[in-house]
Amino acid sequence: MDYDDELDVRGLKCPLPILRTKKALAGMDTGKVLRVVATDPSTVKDFEAFARQTGHDLLSRSEPPADEFVFLIRRK
Repeated sequence: MDYDDELDVRGLKCPLPILRTKKALAGMDTGKVLRVVATDPSTVKDFEAFARQTGHDLLSRSEPPADEFVFLIRRK
């Protein structure tokens, strides 16, 4: 899937991945997609909760090799 911007939060622990994602999404236009790459396993549940609470769309979540988590989030 295509995305409009990317955020690398590898190596950061909770709550920093969520805080940086929130800031990045705030600077984007409605409907744009942000790709987030993280390494903290807690981001899986954190981003699900973040999407529910903020109304942004969590379009996908994947776990590529090397214990990285990739999320695609559409700004609402």
